[in-house]
Amino acid sequence: MPVAVVAIGGNSLIKDERRPSLAGEIEALRETSIHIASMLSQGWDVVLTHGNGPQVGFNLLRTELAAEVAPPLTLDVLGAQTQGSIGYLIQQALGNELRRRGIRKRVVTVVTQTLVDPDDPAFHRPTKPIGRFYGKDDAERLQIGRGWRMVEDAGRGWRRVVPSPMPVEIIERLTVKGLVFQSIIVIAAGGGGIPVVREDDGDLAGVEAVIDKDLASSLLAQSIGADLLLICTAVERVALHYGKPEQRELSSMTVGEAKQYLSQGHFPPGSMGPKILAAIRFVEATGGEALITSPESMERALLGQTGTRVTGG
Repeated sequence: MPVAVVAIGGNSLIKDERRPSLAGEIEALRETSIHIASMLSQGWDVVLTHGNGPQVGFNLLRTELAAEVAPPLTLDVLGAQTQGSIGYLIQQALGNELRRRGIRKRVVTVVTQTLVDPDDPAFHRPTKPIGRFYGKDDAERLQIGRGWRMVEDAGRGWRRVVPSPMPVEIIERLTVKGLVFQSIIVIAAGGGGIPVVREDDGDLAGVEAVIDKDLASSLLAQSIGADLLLICTAVERVALHYGKPEQRELSSMTVGEAKQYLSQGHFPPGSMGPKILAAIRFVEATGGEALITSPESMERALLGQTGTRVTGG
């Protein structure tokens, strides 16, 4: 059966941004599981990836608040925690939906490491904001005491920024590929994967960084020979001039057109840009197709009725 890597955004797991809760996250995953199960019914094998931005931010806040009574955890370990917790919730929600439909497939989470280059320029220019906002005095204290890089964010306070290096290799890619070969649904590369570097002796070591989930999903899809990269986002279709009177939705675009629109600034780095770049890289590397749409539109998008399809034509 054809294989699709489906990337679910971390923010899409939050039902109410004003009052986030575990119950809301479970409800969001139940809804997403319905669409994933429908995709399986259409004859796809699926590897799921997910974001973890809000969740790792909550974990970071917990470890900060508990710093006086429990040892602080590094960002790579916090990312691993979210892979386990979100993976567990997806396994349960999707497993329950498959049982209701009589689909006899197993679901498993693979705690995934993503190799990055220690010489990546991102390590010298941290830009990815994480965690909560601080006052200036607290920001200076954390900058001196913990060595955090802090930046002022549009008058709302100060936030920690960390590197966001490019993914180079999915360490557990062969494990994922082997499980897919057995027709097992795999949840992998959560939050872009746990960022690791390879030391001079060949050992892997975690680093304080955040990897873009969509770029890691694209690399994973390339590594396992997937036929489709499906990126779920907040909109049904990608649009040019988004939010402006001249907004124009796109049902399809070639890699060449996507590169042109990207260079023209239609897709900002903090929102649609990484998704478009992930799609471009997958299509160029594999000759397959990428599809960008909202979770609730997945089934119709796979039938060609909506979504934005990126092709190599």
